[in-house]
Amino acid sequence: MDILTTLRTQAEQAEVFTFEGESTLVSFEANEMKSAEVEETQGTALRCVLNGRLGFTAASGRVPVARLIENLLASAQYGDQVPIVFPAPAPGAKVVTYDPSLAGIPLAHLVEIGREIIGRILEVDAKAKVNVDIERSVGSSRLRNSAGAETDEQGSEFSVEISVERVRGDDVLIVDEAVNDISLTTAYQEAVQRLVHRIKLARRSAKLVSGRMSVLFSPAGSMVLALPLILATNGKNVQRGISPLSGKLGQKVFDAKLTLWDDPTVQGRPESSRFDDEGVPCRRNALIAGGVCESFVYDLKTAALMSTQSTGNGARGLFSAPSPSVTNLLWEHGKTPLADILAEVKHGLWVEEVLGLGQGNAISGAFSNTLGLAYVIEQGEIVGRIKDVSIAGNIYEHLREVGAMSRESYWVNGDIQMPYILLPELNVVCQDS
Repeated sequence: MDILTTLRTQAEQAEVFTFEGESTLVSFEANEMKSAEVEETQGTALRCVLNGRLGFTAASGRVPVARLIENLLASAQYGDQVPIVFPAPAPGAKVVTYDPSLAGIPLAHLVEIGREIIGRILEVDAKAKVNVDIERSVGSSRLRNSAGAETDEQGSEFSVEISVERVRGDDVLIVDEAVNDISLTTAYQEAVQRLVHRIKLARRSAKLVSGRMSVLFSPAGSMVLALPLILATNGKNVQRGISPLSGKLGQKVFDAKLTLWDDPTVQGRPESSRFDDEGVPCRRNALIAGGVCESFVYDLKTAALMSTQSTGNGARGLFSAPSPSVTNLLWEHGKTPLADILAEVKHGLWVEEVLGLGQGNAISGAFSNTLGLAYVIEQGEIVGRIKDVSIAGNIYEHLREVGAMSRESYWVNGDIQMPYILLPELNVVCQDS
């Protein structure tokens, strides 16, 4: 029995989404190998529109078709009444999302990479405790709907997460790094180099007096500035009226240096795709352009509720209905080398890692965070690590005037590309001052 054929006779609109995947995870804990796991995933998710109401159901493995359909139709009786229209067939973007060679990499090679990472860090600090997770995964999804759209997507991902803990008396240093790609590349080695550099800089300690001062954010540290923008440009938050950017399309809100893209067409990235998870063709969208609020990210449902069109940002888990989500977020870099930006800071703070990211009322733009790793800058040089320090502010105030953005940038968490960002004046609080 073909599910879509059956659903066509019982609902106004119907959609069938299937997924199959396999992942291998190798974990190291405190410098020693802990486990190696292989997991297979398979499932089906259905949506329909019945009497104007949206129904959803999902199941893993192989489930009788009749039971799936029964659950879907029952769900639709109490579903949201949304004027959603499933997309008709349309051409998708030309983007590479799959490396067939990844699945063939032996498990022993993944273990070797983990030991290589640990060995490199122990060369710098023999007493460090290193945790590493290495995962490679491949998957394919297929979507068909009653409007005739049919998409087949195939993807691969190689990811490495590294956490280093060093304890010296009552001094605890924890540094993290993560990279991912669709292929096994040298990106993990570059991540190790960044970690090693941070560890070396943290050997010296420095003092700082609380006050307002220049703050230079690394790409990882600048996530405290990016997260509120991710939330504010999400169409669901705009539709609910809780986004500070609601009603501000076309208005200049930030410094003209700030341009932010959502781009699912970046070649070779795990979050890239030809179509989103609802069968809508993906495209590059400017969220902020020259400080002006340009667009929001929508899936089919939120777009229908806002009387607009989906931006191709419908994302789903196997057991969750689609919702709007950014894909690859690109904070456009500047033209100034990092070394030149640093040289201009006479007295300030370098923010490397932020603790408690996302806690509190992040969507309002406010942040108040303790720093996991930060350095003092004096006369254009990093003089040492500062402990027990925090920052506070609101991006809707501080991003109106950006001091500089570096020419250099790199991927944070695999799907967000950030430069180094200098804010000329930010409130910094040190417990010892």
